[in-house]
Amino acid sequence: MGAALVAVLTALGALAATTASAAPTAKAGGGGHGHLSISKQYFGSTVEPYTGVNTPTYRYTLTNANGVSVDLLSYGAITQAIWVPSRNGHEADVVLGFKTLQDYVTFASPPVTANGGPYFGETVGRYANRIALGTFKLNGQTYTLPINNGVNALHGGLNGFGNHIWHQVGPLIHNSHEVGVTLQLVSPNGDASGAAGSPGCPSGCTGYPAQITVDVTFTLNNAGQYGIHYKVHNDSKTLSTVQNLTNHSYFNLAGENSAAGSAYGQYVRINANNYSPTDTTQIPLPGLANGVPVAGTPFDFRAPHTIGSRISEVSAPDNTPASDASLTKGESQLLIAQGYDHNWVLNAQTPQTTGPDGLNLAARAFDPGSGRALAVWTDQPGVQFYSGNFLTGTLVGISGNTYRQGAGYTFETQHFPNAPNNPLFASTTLGPDKTFNSTTIFGFSS
Repeated sequence: MGAALVAVLTALGALAATTASAAPTAKAGGGGHGHLSISKQYFGSTVEPYTGVNTPTYRYTLTNANGVSVDLLSYGAITQAIWVPSRNGHEADVVLGFKTLQDYVTFASPPVTANGGPYFGETVGRYANRIALGTFKLNGQTYTLPINNGVNALHGGLNGFGNHIWHQVGPLIHNSHEVGVTLQLVSPNGDASGAAGSPGCPSGCTGYPAQITVDVTFTLNNAGQYGIHYKVHNDSKTLSTVQNLTNHSYFNLAGENSAAGSAYGQYVRINANNYSPTDTTQIPLPGLANGVPVAGTPFDFRAPHTIGSRISEVSAPDNTPASDASLTKGESQLLIAQGYDHNWVLNAQTPQTTGPDGLNLAARAFDPGSGRALAVWTDQPGVQFYSGNFLTGTLVGISGNTYRQGAGYTFETQHFPNAPNNPLFASTTLGPDKTFNSTTIFGFSS
């Protein structure tokens, strides 16, 4: 083992031992950005799909006293940028994103049926991840959704929550321990419906049942913790619905404008003994309530490994049951997804994995070059770790560089994919007049 690798592993060991409240290093020269602050500015206007009306959008900038700042858009409730200092105080934007509103409208999740777009930084809903064949049964009837990812519905369909303009509710949050804002979207009964012959709906789509009101509160504190709290209320008195929200930020702790493939050199640890293998359409295999063990496979991130170290090991065991060969066509899980794009089943919470707000550790990431680290805590049962496999060099990012495979990765905290069709998975049904609450925290340090 080389000395450099020993040093990295030592640093990772120290990272694992850090407390949930560890603050990032201040900028060189001291002082950082001063006290906690939040600002709001006009970001352009675009047509809101629900109303057809040209509507203004805004960008909120949340800044802490230690050099961490977040740019958040009301369009799509999108996290556009997160600036984090390195161990030497040099700042970098550590999430992939676009520069202009028009870029987001055109490229982030365009209403087309070819994989839906990259979803950079979006608040994804009404149902994050995939629903098999775009259909599920509830309320005594079958509901249908636009097909926008092979044969499945992905991330809410052709017009998901990332395609809408969210509205601020209440005053900006600015107190002694955090700054933030609450953004709201009212999703109507029949959201994502479509007439027969419309894109993704050859036979027509009913959309999702029940009106829901979604409030997402984004906060930043001086410990470098970017908190996202989801509150979903079913406004219907009679209809149940399904919901599964997440944040779709792509992280690259070296900086979003770093060298091609740089994310593959970053270390990831996932707090999961099991993951959910999928069929060839990326729907979790049936009969596996807790997935399969990661042990002995390239999916084992229980100890830190670089993303790229095993991503090409398509001949390695992946612990997919032989009885499911007809669903996988005998293909490796890494071939099916063209890398990592799977649900990890998070381990039960322990005192050692309990973080801020009493949340469970989902994952950690570390960039040895900059010393930047990320910890993800959540109350959700799973996390979709996606290695940016479908970034093909066709998108120009916020700093003017193209994004390719190895440019970034996601930690999408979630209930499991296709849960509305899999009774073995934790339910994503939200009953009439019921409220769902969930919190995920992304903590940055250096």
